[in-house]
Amino acid sequence: MGELSDRYKVLQKKVEHFAGVVDLAGKQQFIARLEARMSDADFWNDPTKAQAQVAELKTLRAVTQPCQNLAKSVSDNMELLEMAEAESDQATIAQIDSEHAKLTAAYETLELNLALGGKYDHCNVFLRITPGAGGTESQDWGEILFRMYAAHCVKVGWKMDVMEMQPGEGAGIKGCTLRISGENVYGYMKCEMGTHRLVRISPFDANARRHTSFTAVEVTPELDDVSDVVIDDKELRVDTFRAGGAGGQHVNKTDSAVRLTHIPTGVVVACQSERSQVQNKGAAMKLLIARVQQLKDVERLDELKALGGERGTIGWGHQIRSYVMMPYQMVKDLRTGHVTSQIQGVLDGDLQPFLDAYLRWIIAGRPDRKGGDAGDGDGGGVLA
Repeated sequence: MGELSDRYKVLQKKVEHFAGVVDLAGKQQFIARLEARMSDADFWNDPTKAQAQVAELKTLRAVTQPCQNLAKSVSDNMELLEMAEAESDQATIAQIDSEHAKLTAAYETLELNLALGGKYDHCNVFLRITPGAGGTESQDWGEILFRMYAAHCVKVGWKMDVMEMQPGEGAGIKGCTLRISGENVYGYMKCEMGTHRLVRISPFDANARRHTSFTAVEVTPELDDVSDVVIDDKELRVDTFRAGGAGGQHVNKTDSAVRLTHIPTGVVVACQSERSQVQNKGAAMKLLIARVQQLKDVERLDELKALGGERGTIGWGHQIRSYVMMPYQMVKDLRTGHVTSQIQGVLDGDLQPFLDAYLRWIIAGRPDRKGGDAGDGDGGGVLA
């Protein structure tokens, strides 16, 4: 029985430590001041300021209330366990034991929420998929990743819009840009930034040889406030082209698609999802501003981690995850060490365990868990 009591004590210490990390006492005092301010007769005289304070109160409560509830539940269960052990009430002890697993899961959720407190974590994202060299092999891998992200968005209730898509030659895609919107999308999806590697028996090789393919994924937060970024028209090159269609009556007869090139940085973005050139240019401009701002943030070393992890992820030469179909089945994140043999489930959109593992890796201080990677193949493309 002492073992269960010890586990509860460990959990209680974790909750107390968490309360200190988030400054629970300080937040409670600030909430009290906000609530007192909201009761003033002139609180709503300035609606904009009032709404901002209401939103701030909601954000603070989202941190304090779960922490307070968890601390109380742990304390109540510890008291109940002490009485149950004194009376040898095995049924109650078993119930408290099962309750421990639920409380532990609740604590892990608190930890993940803490890891989603970055400057851009609440933002929607622009996600760019770019296959490496290797022709059809890499282009097919790019399309597989596109379907994986689309399936994950459906699973978690996010909305995904295709801003631009370049079909591959024969199969797959040459590249695509997606806009994903929802709650804390960048907070979760920032871990996808980098190079994704696939090892499989190629369906395009008549000799059924094993191939290795690489595709780069770039994740950029959609900024709420772009007032800090000013792009001079002289720094832009604007190209228009016809958006792809299904053929027949769906063929686009006007150059509605827009490609923008930011000459000083070399950043290129495109959009063809809207019906008019003006709408596509507006959407592309929003993506371009976000990309330029991200580059500026990367130059600030103190914010580098908040924008995608390690320095290599921005340069596209950083391999973050391996997907091996042959000679065995495995998906392994090379940063966090998280691994599963359920590769088909991952490709069908079951990404959440990898996203959560990345957040826990951040909380743990980004320990070096890189090990040797198996599954090298022959052929395929190498990301330039």
